[in-house]
Amino acid sequence: MLEDRQEQSKGYSLAGLFTLSLRLVVGWTYFSAFWRRLVLENKLIPDTAGYIGEKFNHFLPNSIGIKPIIEYLVSTPDMLWWAMVIFTAIEGIVGLLYMLGFFTRLMSIGVLSLATGILLGSGWLGTTCLDEWQIGILGVAAGFIIFLSGGGKYSLDHVLLPKLSLFRKHKWTTWVTSGTLPLTQKQANKVSISGAIVIMFLTLYTNQVFHNGVWGPLHNKSVKPKIEISDARLGNDALAFTVYRVEGADVYGSFLIGISLKDADGNVIFQKNGEELAHFPKENIQNDYIAKIAPGKHSLVIPLGGKATITINEPGLNALPKGKYEVELTDISGTVWTKEINN
Repeated sequence: MLEDRQEQSKGYSLAGLFTLSLRLVVGWTYFSAFWRRLVLENKLIPDTAGYIGEKFNHFLPNSIGIKPIIEYLVSTPDMLWWAMVIFTAIEGIVGLLYMLGFFTRLMSIGVLSLATGILLGSGWLGTTCLDEWQIGILGVAAGFIIFLSGGGKYSLDHVLLPKLSLFRKHKWTTWVTSGTLPLTQKQANKVSISGAIVIMFLTLYTNQVFHNGVWGPLHNKSVKPKIEISDARLGNDALAFTVYRVEGADVYGSFLIGISLKDADGNVIFQKNGEELAHFPKENIQNDYIAKIAPGKHSLVIPLGGKATITINEPGLNALPKGKYEVELTDISGTVWTKEINN
């Protein structure tokens, strides 16, 4: 029995050694999020360029599982700020302790949880490749691997915890720190294989949902802007409708250079060009989320995840006869989106 325990201890020590580079690199990816947002540049200031809350809003349109949570937060700016502060602090603590190997297995659960949130929230983003999906799913796998291996010899767990009597007395402490897990070889095999199967299923499922990566045709929702138009209506000499940008690159907006209203025969009743939209009254844009639709230099800018009700006042609309009409939005890329109105 003593020889078996020594052999197990040696195996866990080697596993921790072999996964050291993985622990350091993955730990830095999470700690660096804290470092970038708070130390190198403060990205926790609302209403400034680069505010992390607006980046979080970009996740909303095509996230899976956690969409109600994201929508609630981006609809309530105060709660969103607190959530971003807490999230950033957790990333910093988890990433740093993960690198140092202190409470390694507990931190690996933190990494796995953070990575799962990133995967489900933003796994669909990535203009040139499957950027966020790869980051998320590899983080999940890394969290699970380090949970199994522990920190090994080159960790604070190995240096400090043997000196604390509380952690020497109880076997359960190895589940949150490092060292030999109280599992038989058969149990360890089951845990490892079961975890690998679950993570592989999550990999294939999310790859298919976000990108059709298992069976095609492949798609990338981060390449071209897509706008959904809803609740279009005429009344009180005004055209009102809701726009919601659900696809396209997260690093820049959709640039709306034209809004027009047409009758059933395609005749233009009125039209707003890019310069007019660049001076569109802000009080006629009712934003729902933290990512705000607003006039830009030469167009109306619609960021990813932005949703707003737009009202265009135009004298004479009340005199229009009953019938079908169509609102048409034109992007600078030439893409056109339309919505029918029954007046």
